[in-house]
Amino acid sequence: MGLNIIEKILSRKSGRAVRVGDIVVAEVDFVMGQDGTSPLAINAFRAMGGKALFDPAKVALVIDHSAPSPSEGVSNLHKFMRNFARETGCHLYDVGDGVCHQLMLESGAVGPGSLVVGADSHTCTYGALNAFATGVGSTDLAAALISGRMWFKVPPTLKFVCHGILPPGVYSKDLILFLIGQVTADGATYMSVEFSGEAVRALSMEARFTISNMAVEMGAKAGLMEADERTAEWVARYSRRTFEPAAPDPDAVYERILEFDVSGLEPQVARPHRVDNVAPLSEVAGLPVDEAVLGTCTNGRLEDLRIAAALVRRYRVSPRVRFIVAPASRHVYLQALRDGTLETLVQAGAAVVTPGCGPCVGTHNGVPADGERVISTANRNFKGRMGNRNAEIYLASPAAVAAAALTGEITDPREFLK
Repeated sequence: MGLNIIEKILSRKSGRAVRVGDIVVAEVDFVMGQDGTSPLAINAFRAMGGKALFDPAKVALVIDHSAPSPSEGVSNLHKFMRNFARETGCHLYDVGDGVCHQLMLESGAVGPGSLVVGADSHTCTYGALNAFATGVGSTDLAAALISGRMWFKVPPTLKFVCHGILPPGVYSKDLILFLIGQVTADGATYMSVEFSGEAVRALSMEARFTISNMAVEMGAKAGLMEADERTAEWVARYSRRTFEPAAPDPDAVYERILEFDVSGLEPQVARPHRVDNVAPLSEVAGLPVDEAVLGTCTNGRLEDLRIAAALVRRYRVSPRVRFIVAPASRHVYLQALRDGTLETLVQAGAAVVTPGCGPCVGTHNGVPADGERVISTANRNFKGRMGNRNAEIYLASPAAVAAAALTGEITDPREFLK
């Protein structure tokens, strides 16, 4: 019997052939921590007697969840991280650099066949590059910082085969919300997920990142895709390293294979307060919104900003809506400035904030008031996720968020594409 993607990567990184259920100790290619988790990892590193990093060039710390700092306490944690980075020689991405996951994709450190651990649950984003990337706890991260290794239990794999091509006005965010709704929030718990099929292959890399990013919202450890020409183009643009892709064997074994024809899919939304509470957007169309958020590690890339800008061109944001835009990184911000994308959004009435995670995690830059309804391109809509337990969060595509910002209510974005 052949091997699937995660079995191949863990076999290479552990130096022996492995199968589902095996316990392995594998060499990691990169380690990442953000400002919500790194201080805990640094404390654990020191408690374990850590003196030096296994390889400073393979470690990055990112200040993105509360950037710039909204409080005295957070400022002290940021200073703690900066001091540790200076002491150990690892790279620190500071305020304004962007969201950790976008930075890892742009850094060139991650590529096909690599193994990456990050102290953030959405580290699975890099699976779109054919990497086994997964989120770990702060203590596990500390151990990896010291040893450059991590233990894993090889998970079973759920494979999605998506047939057809997504219709106009329907995006990768709609596709992943649909899939999560089909399997539920715990339908892939402690599994690896492979996304495949014509619909996935037709997507840009930026759109694929959106899908892998949300694999964890169905409980998965990783959301993997095969490497192809688009993958190679992305890697060539951002990295000088050579990577070894991991393709599944024709007779690879899967826990389950689910097939869907998505050629007729319509825009989707996740209703409060669960990501798997998914419905066609038409079922909630007309609900008033108070805030629209475009950004996050899920949909803050240039392609996402351009989709929204194309929709709002020639229109103005509704006076009853706050339209907040957070580019995923400084690089994305500059690209969107140069090509006029941000000018279009700002002229329409959007407020652009520092690249980072603030609105998504509810630390600053857009905390809603009691009873308010938010439509967001984020990946989570749990109660209190954006900083207020008495608000509602709907998740949707960049186009649907832009459409709602214009009309003041949840609106099918295809109405602006006619």
